[in-house]
This record gives sequence, structure tokens and C-alpha cells, in this order.
Amino acid sequence: MDIGLSLVDYEAAVGLTAFAAVFALMAAWEVAAPRRELSLPKGRRWLANLGVTLLNVVLVRVLFPTATVGAALAAGERHWGLFNIVTVPAPLAFVLSFIALDLVIWIQHIAFHRVPLLARLHRMHHVDLDFDVTTGLRFHPVEILLSLLIKFAAVLALGAPAAAVLLFELALNLGSLFNHSNVRMPRGIDRVLRWFIVTPDMHRVHHSIVPEEINSNFGFFLSWWDRLFRTYSAAPRAGHDAMTIGVRDTRDPAVCAGLWPMLALPFKERADDFPCVRPAAPHPAKS
Repeated sequence: MDIGLSLVDYEAAVGLTAFAAVFALMAAWEVAAPRRELSLPKGRRWLANLGVTLLNVVLVRVLFPTATVGAALAAGERHWGLFNIVTVPAPLAFVLSFIALDLVIWIQHIAFHRVPLLARLHRMHHVDLDFDVTTGLRFHPVEILLSLLIKFAAVLALGAPAAAVLLFELALNLGSLFNHSNVRMPRGIDRVLRWFIVTPDMHRVHHSIVPEEINSNFGFFLSWWDRLFRTYSAAPRAGHDAMTIGVRDTRDPAVCAGLWPMLALPFKERADDFPCVRPAAPHPAKS
């Protein structure tokens, strides 16, 4: 058996199975123990959010059929990248690659807030008027493609092991479903988990309408970077129940929960007030 092809096949099969299982689990948890009351009916939002997800999946599979795992395999075959040049124990290369890739995504996320052109793309993710498991899938196709190119560059520069890339992609995608979910979690469990990974209550702060809060908690899986670089906010000032989700100047459900208006949003000529090129203010609240 060709191990390279096996890993690529494994990524597609396991990724789809894990996605379906985690999505179903979080959706059921949202029904059983919701954290907040939703402001819009699920039907239209879910149709739009899942519609853009399907578009992204098809686009990526058509343009980059082997995705980042394929890039890692190519780097290994051609001896490209740090860990294919410098000899380190395989387990250490695995762990360091995973951590480095997560840091790259954290930096990328900040860039999509601070660079106005990129912020226009990322704004589609933030204009969702509610915050639930489908919000974690709602990214503009151009943002998805740019993110994929950034990950390609990081994988090739690191010479990351294909298995580490596979695990990272699973953690990133499934973590996004988890930390965008509208689920109620015991505070003690949340307090412990958020020292290691991003929890729903931690990431929900990032979807606040308040500029200082939207410019905090940029992590997608590991939660360390926001604490380390002082972009961490423990909780929204208004509290999770009273906070407002979304972007201040875009509150029309026809735009926020309509597939085609969402996709057209970055290309509108009108300027918006999506907070960008602004430093994140440390939050005084305690975890």
C-alpha cells in the first residue's frame, strides 16, 4: 500500500466521519442545553451557513484535492522544510509542527482583523447575528483559499510530518465546531479546559459587537497564544446572556442570513465599521 495515498484517503474519510459525528453531537447539545437564546430562527441561518460550507468543500477539493496533507507528503519526498533538514526525534517534530501550525493560524486570524482588505473577507464570518455550531463553518470562499495557501506555505517551511498535519487539520476543523457552539458547560470544566483549548464561552467573546472584545481571543484550537500575547478576554463585559453578537453596522437578517448577500458582502463599495487595524485591549475580567 502507498502510505502517502493512504494518508490522503484517510484525511478525506476520517475528516468527513469526524465532522458529521461532532456536528451532530454539538447540534444535539445546543438543543439540550443552549447557552443563549437565538435571535433568528435556525432554518434560514443554517441553510446559508451550510450552503457556504458546501461551496467551500467543493472548491477546495476541486482546486487542491490533496490539500495540506499532500503538501506535507511532497515536502517529505523532496526534503523540503526545517524538519526534513534538521534531524530531530520524530515525536518532537510531530508536536512542534502541530504547535507551530496552530500559532500560524492565530497570526493569520489577527491579520484578517488588522489588514482592511482581509478584514472585509473575514467580516462575513462575524456578521452572523447568532453564535452556534454553523457559525464555525461560515467563512468566505476567498478567505478559505487564502488560509489554505498560508497553511501550504507553513507546512512546506516546517517540513511538517504528514501525520501531524492530518491531526492538526482535524483539531482545527472539529475545534471550530466545538468552540462556536451555543452550548452550556459547567463553569468549572470551562475554567480548566480554557487553559489548554478554546472553549465556546471563551470564543464567544470574540464575536461580540464591542470592538475591544472582537479584537481579543483569536485562538481557534490552542488557547495559549491569547494569554501569552495579552489578547485574552475572560468574558464579555455585558455577560454572555446580554452581549450582542455580530457587527454594529450590519444587522439586516436578509444580509446576515442570506447566502448570496453574505458572499457579496466583501465586495460592496460602502465602507464598514468592522474593527480592524486596532490593538486588542486586555480585558480586566477574571477567568
